[in-house]
Amino acid sequence: MWVFDRLTIRIFTIFLFTIGFFLTLIIIIPSLDSRNLAVPSEKAKSTGISLASSIQHELVNVPKNSFRWWMRFVVAMDNVKHSGQFLYVITPSDQIITPDTSNIDIVRNFSELTNGFERPAKKIHDTLEIIGPFTIMYSDEVYRLYIMQEITDTQSQFVSFIFDHPFLLLLLTMLASTPLLLWLSWSLAKPARRLKKAADQVARGNIKEWPELEKFGSSEFKSTGASFNHMLRELKRMQDLQQRLLSDISHELRTPLTRLQLATSLSRRKYGETKETERIEIESKKLDLMIGELLSLARQQYANNETKAPHQIAQLWKPVLDNAVFEAAQLDKSLNLISYPPEQWILCYPQALCSALENVIRNAFRYSYQKIEVNFAIVNEWLYVTIDDDGPGVEQQELEQIFRPFYRTSEARDRESGGTGLGLAIVANSITQDSGEVYAEKSHLGGLRIVIKLPLYKK
Repeated sequence: MWVFDRLTIRIFTIFLFTIGFFLTLIIIIPSLDSRNLAVPSEKAKSTGISLASSIQHELVNVPKNSFRWWMRFVVAMDNVKHSGQFLYVITPSDQIITPDTSNIDIVRNFSELTNGFERPAKKIHDTLEIIGPFTIMYSDEVYRLYIMQEITDTQSQFVSFIFDHPFLLLLLTMLASTPLLLWLSWSLAKPARRLKKAADQVARGNIKEWPELEKFGSSEFKSTGASFNHMLRELKRMQDLQQRLLSDISHELRTPLTRLQLATSLSRRKYGETKETERIEIESKKLDLMIGELLSLARQQYANNETKAPHQIAQLWKPVLDNAVFEAAQLDKSLNLISYPPEQWILCYPQALCSALENVIRNAFRYSYQKIEVNFAIVNEWLYVTIDDDGPGVEQQELEQIFRPFYRTSEARDRESGGTGLGLAIVANSITQDSGEVYAEKSHLGGLRIVIKLPLYKK
């Protein structure tokens, strides 16, 4: 029903059911304990009335003032009782007449409990049950007959133990309500896990709507899912606008840059080479490089035409590493491959991922003094790629900032080396698109370590 679609109604209903169930047990359970006073069956009542009538009939001609008149009660009880029964008669003066004296205390206690009862009652003591009283008229006085006999449907010791320990009874009540509580926990946890999964995907840069968040769970979770999807739509719209703006700006900058380069060439032809034209050419090349990287970043984020597909790691990165070895030799630097790419597979955009590794290695070439190390390792279904250099490194507080677009370290090494501050931002975007992570650490070589973490693909 739609009423139970609300989480508050579910919690309140289960709470009321649990309390009601517990109160019902408190009220009903004492009457279920066969050791308490109970109403005997109709058959037991008929038997008791018949025995009382038979004893009364045998005593009709026995006067109360006769010698040892009470012995006639004993004889009458022996004559009428059934096998396995013990009969007890209590006189108006509360004296007990019986041929069996072993259970007199039980009979006396039971008679006190049932004193004044108009109807017979029953009580169980271990393996015996006592039923009474049944009325016997003798000498115009009322005598009470009690019947004790063995029972066949004895209450199990386990049940008796439960009745004797209220806290165990409370525990059983809690166990009885456990399925409802588990259902409530499930109805809370499953939508929450869906929401967490969606939030984790958004944190990895996968901004897409999750329609199932609006279909399953309570109405509160459905409303939250609708708001979450609305937020994703707005976030996607703003991201698209930002990326389109970045792409448009990059394209628009090309036109004045081309005119600037043309004007520089005309000035050099007309006035010859000067320091001013040389400086203009250097800055225009930097601007051209920056615009190119901006376009590359915009294409990755906005108009990525690649198809994400499984690729074997060793084959995917072999050309990148071959080129890196060749380039290291040309730069007279040492590139040490600690381990080679494994044979496992990853799900990725191949061109962007190859470009990311190439950019990180070239960045290490740029800032290293002499030595670069590349290592591949697999830990818990994740591929770890580390690129270390022995360069000047980066301050600890800046390790998380260097992946931001246009961020320059305090030493402004990018500016001195002609960098634009976009290389690592492009790398981070490529890795994020493949559901991976990239971060920086201090290297054991003394410089910077870049760590790329990617999930393995199970075919």
